[in-house]
Amino acid sequence: MRRAVVLSVLLALGACGSGPEGGDPQPAGATAGDAATPEDVANLAGLSRTARPEIVEGFAQDRLAPRHASDGGGRAWLEEGGDVVAGSFGRWTFLFEAGPLGVAEGGAVVFQAPPFWHWSPVQDRRSDQPGYTRVETEAEGVMLDSLAFSSPPPGMLVVRIGGRALEPGERLRFSYGAGQAGARADSYADRDSAFWFAVDGDGDGVRSLVSNPPTIDVLPGNAAKLSLVLPSTARPGDRVRLVAAVLDRTSSAGVRWEGDITLRSDREGLTLPGRMHLEATNEGSRTVEFRAVSPGTYRVHGRLTGARGEEIAAISNPLVVGAEVPPVLWGDLHGHSGLSDGTGRPEDFFRYARDVAGLDIVALTDHDHWGVRPLDDHPDQWAAISAQVEHYHEPGRFVTLPAFEWTSWLHGHRHVLWFEAGGHVLSSLDPRYETPQGLWDALAGQEAVTVAHHSAGGPIATNWAYRPDPRMEPVTEVVSIHGSSEALDSPGLIYSPVEGNFVRDVLDSGLRFGFIGSGDGHDGHPGLSRLASPNGIGGLAAFLTEDLSREGVLAALRSRRTYATSGSRIVLRADLDGVPMGAVVSAGGPRRLIVKVSGTASVANIEVVRGGVEPGRVVDRSAHTAADVSTRFTLPLLRAGEYVYVRVTQSDGGLAWSSPHFVEE
Repeated sequence: MRRAVVLSVLLALGACGSGPEGGDPQPAGATAGDAATPEDVANLAGLSRTARPEIVEGFAQDRLAPRHASDGGGRAWLEEGGDVVAGSFGRWTFLFEAGPLGVAEGGAVVFQAPPFWHWSPVQDRRSDQPGYTRVETEAEGVMLDSLAFSSPPPGMLVVRIGGRALEPGERLRFSYGAGQAGARADSYADRDSAFWFAVDGDGDGVRSLVSNPPTIDVLPGNAAKLSLVLPSTARPGDRVRLVAAVLDRTSSAGVRWEGDITLRSDREGLTLPGRMHLEATNEGSRTVEFRAVSPGTYRVHGRLTGARGEEIAAISNPLVVGAEVPPVLWGDLHGHSGLSDGTGRPEDFFRYARDVAGLDIVALTDHDHWGVRPLDDHPDQWAAISAQVEHYHEPGRFVTLPAFEWTSWLHGHRHVLWFEAGGHVLSSLDPRYETPQGLWDALAGQEAVTVAHHSAGGPIATNWAYRPDPRMEPVTEVVSIHGSSEALDSPGLIYSPVEGNFVRDVLDSGLRFGFIGSGDGHDGHPGLSRLASPNGIGGLAAFLTEDLSREGVLAALRSRRTYATSGSRIVLRADLDGVPMGAVVSAGGPRRLIVKVSGTASVANIEVVRGGVEPGRVVDRSAHTAADVSTRFTLPLLRAGEYVYVRVTQSDGGLAWSSPHFVEE
C-alpha cells in the first residue's frame, strides 16, 4: 500500500488548513548570521519563497520504502462507546486483532485518534488529562511498550511488541479517554470520523494502514444559531427562495429542532410568509419560496423560540430587486471533506452548501496527496467524490464542479476546477505535474481552470515565476480563512505574509486576474466558513451571470465577471464609464467610476485602488455609515497598462473586492 501512512509528515508539518500558530524548530547546529535563508535557497532553486521541500522528500522516502507482507495486517473495531455530541467528552474502547502473519517481536501497532478539529491528542502519561489512553493485551508473554508522540506528530501512540511476537488472532485493547477527564470529540458534526490503526509487522520501522478503520458519528449540539439566506438579486415578479437553517454553536447542521420561525421583511414588496414550520425530520433546515413584487432592497428578519423559551434571531443578506439589476450568483470553489484533512462525507459537504448555505455553485477540492488516505493513491475515493458531484449537480438550481487541490509544497497550492463530468487527480508529487507548467500542460485542451490560493503567505506562498495563461488561470483567490492575499495594506491580512508576493504585486507585474474569494473550509461549512472562523474571515465568490450552468460559470470566470468577499454576501457593483468590472477599458480620461454597495452591515469605507504603471495604491476613499451606498469617483487620465479596482470595508469587518478594470490603448 504505497504511501499509506505518512502521518509523521502530515501532522508534524501542517496542512492547507493550518493556522499561523506554531512554527518549525531550528535544526540542531544551526546558527544565525550570514548563512543563506530558506527563502534564498528557494529562489535559487526556482521554488516558492516559502517552499517546503522536506515535505516532498518525506513522501518520496515513504513511497520508496519497502513494505513487508505483514505491514498493515489485521483488523480493528469499536468495542465500547458510540456516537458523541460535538465538543463533548467520552470514552471509547477499540480492539485490534493481529492478521494472518501476526506482528513480529520488535514490530509495532500504531493508534491515531482523528487528527483534525480538536479531538484530544492520544497520550499515555497523564491519567488526569484528556486523551489518556490505556493499552492492554491478554496474550500471555507479550509485553507492550508504548510511546505517545505529542509534537511532532501529535496524538500518535506507537505500541512496540516485546517478549514474543503477537500471533495471528491475538488482540490489543485500546481505551481512549480512559482517565477521569475522558477525551474530547471533534468541535464539528462529522459522520464517519475515523480512528486510524497502522501496523509495522516486521519491526523495520515502516508501517501501513489497517483497512476499514472504525468510525463514529459526531452529532451536532443544541440549537444556537439561525441562518437566513436569500438570493442577492431578482427582478420584479420573480420567485425567490429563502433558505433557513437552525445550527449549533459551531454552525454545524443537522440539529433536530421542531417549531416555528417567524419571518418579516424590513419593507413591503415581498409576498413573504409570516412564519415557517420546521419538523424534526427537516434536520434543522427548510426552503420557502415567495415572490419579489416591487423594486427595492430587502432584508428578512427571523426569530425562533427554543424549548426553554430562549430566542434566537437572525437577519438575512440583502436582496436587491430591480428591472436592470445585474444578476449575482454565489459560489464557494474551495473546501475539504474527511477524505483529505476536512470534516464529513462528500455528500454532507454538498448538502450543506445547497440546503444550509444556499449556494448556487460549489466545488469540493480535496487534496491530491494530503490526508491519511490520499486521493492519488485511492481512486475509489475520487470515484466517490465524482459520484456525489454528479448526484447533486442540477443546472439552473445548483451547480457542482469536479475539482481537487494540487497541493504543491514547492510552488504553492492551486485548486483545479473542471466544467465537464469526470476529471482526474493530477498529483503534485508526480514528476509529470510537479510544476505549475506541468499541470497546465496536462490540462491543455480541457474545459478546466486553476486557481492559486493563499498566494501571499501561509501555509505556502505561490511561486509567481510561473506566469499562467489567462485562459487557464483567469482569476485568483484573494481571500479565504487564511486571510487576505490582496495587498500588504489589506484588512484581514493573511498570516506569515511574504512581502512582494501579494496579488497587487502580481498585477503590477503585468498579469491580469479577476478576483474571487472562497472558504478553504475544513469544518464542513461550505459557503459559511466565516461563521466557524476564529477571526471572522472566510471567502465567497460572486458571479455576475444569470446562466447557472457549468458553461455559464466558466464563461464568467474567463471574462472576469466575478468579485470576492470575505464571506459576507455583499452586493457590489463597480462600473467604469458604464463598463462592468473585469473588463478592458480604453486609455484616456477623465473617467467616472460608479460604485453601488448593499452590505450585510453598514459600509465603513469604499476605496479605489489604482496601479500597473506605478505600484498599486489607494487613490481615493469615501467613508459611509449606511448599509446601502451609491457613490461615484472621478479618475483623471488612465494610461495603458493600468488597472483599477474597488475595496469595500464594512463596520463589522466584512470585506469585498471588485475585479479590476484593465486599461489598454
